[in-house]
Amino acid sequence: MASGLPPNIVDQLVEAERVPLKQIETKKNKQEDVLKIVTDLETKVSEITKNLGELTNTKGFIDTKLISGDPNTIDGVVDPGAVVNGEYSIEVMQLAQKPGAISNGFPDKDKTQMGVGYIKFETSQGLKEVYIKGENSTLSGVAAQINSANIGMRATVIEDKKDRENPFRLIVSGLKTGDDKQIKFPTIYMLDGDQDMFFDEARPAQNAKLKMDGFEVEVPDNVVNDLIPGVTLNLKQASPGREIRVFVKENMEAISGKIKAFVDAYNGALSFLQNQQKLQKGASGKESLGPLGGDSLTRQVENVLRRIIMAPQFGINSDIQTMNQLGIEFNRNGTLNFNQEKFNKVLNSNPASVAEFFKGDGLTTGFVNNLKRELSNMQNPSFGVLANRKKGIQEKINRYNTQIEQKERQLEKKEDSLRKKFADLESKMSAIQSQGAAVQGIGAGLKG
Repeated sequence: MASGLPPNIVDQLVEAERVPLKQIETKKNKQEDVLKIVTDLETKVSEITKNLGELTNTKGFIDTKLISGDPNTIDGVVDPGAVVNGEYSIEVMQLAQKPGAISNGFPDKDKTQMGVGYIKFETSQGLKEVYIKGENSTLSGVAAQINSANIGMRATVIEDKKDRENPFRLIVSGLKTGDDKQIKFPTIYMLDGDQDMFFDEARPAQNAKLKMDGFEVEVPDNVVNDLIPGVTLNLKQASPGREIRVFVKENMEAISGKIKAFVDAYNGALSFLQNQQKLQKGASGKESLGPLGGDSLTRQVENVLRRIIMAPQFGINSDIQTMNQLGIEFNRNGTLNFNQEKFNKVLNSNPASVAEFFKGDGLTTGFVNNLKRELSNMQNPSFGVLANRKKGIQEKINRYNTQIEQKERQLEKKEDSLRKKFADLESKMSAIQSQGAAVQGIGAGLKG
């Protein structure tokens, strides 16, 4: 350059002016890191609340299961809101069945024509008739026309290997079981077919028969809803003369699993807070506390979490007042320990007291209600410590963004001004140098 200055002099000056801007960006990035950590902490707290849903249902702290002495013969499912615990003796004497019939055999299912005609069925809803068209009167065609007639019957073609010459047969059955769903399968009226078609064998509909604690009852279906309160029984096979014991009882494993999931979520939040107080290596290799290390927020949240576990529950009708009576207490490292053996022992001996401890009156008392209230207060958008901290951090980030935008505009103007000034300086220095060269040329001419 004519001035003798570096070609990137403006860039160097602008870069020097960017030092305060970079400092602001560093502060902003630090606040963004803190915001992410606070958001992660809020998520951990929310996971504790989410697991509370697994602790209670409409009846409180309860989970029930059905245990069958022979699940291959009878099993079932329970409705926790309506079930009554107990022990029952059930004998499945006979399964319910649908009415059905099977036709004579045919050499194929899609070539031999049955002809034109109709099939009439006497059902509990009256006489039903299916007209069979001649252009599609093979076994498969007849089955399709019965199924599309919408008369409450289902038809299918099977291959019966007992008859090697005529293995294909048509099975027609009703859709529902029970004595009141009978269907009569009369003669099939078909003309001009390649082979006669008739029902070779019919089976009537029937109720399921079983004995409940020695008393015989009949039900129209193999799925029984009203025999045991809150239980749906599935009858799978008949086993006459053989009593099967069925138990409806507390599912201790499931309840323990719910408590363990709750403790794990609780420890997740506590461990997260503890990690913020530990030295951690950064990108530069230097060790420092986490973004919330030494922050009052971590102490506030941790104190709340500990207080919830340690505080006794008042206003409940239970022999259990504290969590440590259930085998849930703090370790030396500051996290919770769940003694599952102790918990199961207490639950087996006094399930009502355990349920009362957790659920209370369902509104204001009980561990679950108090925990929900404490966690909700921390996350309350108006006054919660987590919500307020996030709001304060976001406001700082917004202020830094405003400062950065203002500084960027100032730098743009300054860079433009500097480029104009140095361009003007370069122009003038070039002119001076040109004049100097001209004077030197005149002097040299005079000397010569």
